[in-house]
Amino acid sequence: MDANVFVSAVLKPQSDLARIFDLVKAGKVKLIISSDILSEIRGVLLYPKLRKRHRRTPKKIDDFLKKTVRVSIITSGKMKVEAIKDDPEDNKYLAAAAEGKADFIISGDHHLIELGIFQGIRILSPSMFLKLLEKQPAK
Repeated sequence: MDANVFVSAVLKPQSDLARIFDLVKAGKVKLIISSDILSEIRGVLLYPKLRKRHRRTPKKIDDFLKKTVRVSIITSGKMKVEAIKDDPEDNKYLAAAAEGKADFIISGDHHLIELGIFQGIRILSPSMFLKLLEKQPAK
């Protein structure tokens, strides 16, 4: 999941975005993340404008991220990718997904969505990901 999906899930706990994170917490979906992605999420959650909306202190944000790390696969962050030229910051999601051998990247970012697929990893919007999961037979 990219940082925007993550932050939106925090801001809208009843949304489809939050449902994806609930699946992660329940162990039904594995979250692959890197320290660069965690840093971006932390930074965005600390924006004063957003802190007014979610009302979490920096300590609560750090606690939330520690819990996230416990239910995630953390990649080494060594892989470098230069597939997206218009917004090079998005490449960290491609690198983490490739390093972690992800099946999907969940994003609302048009640079990633327009790419569509990267090294066999499908890039889907949150709603498309949930629709795909609904079609899967129960295990």
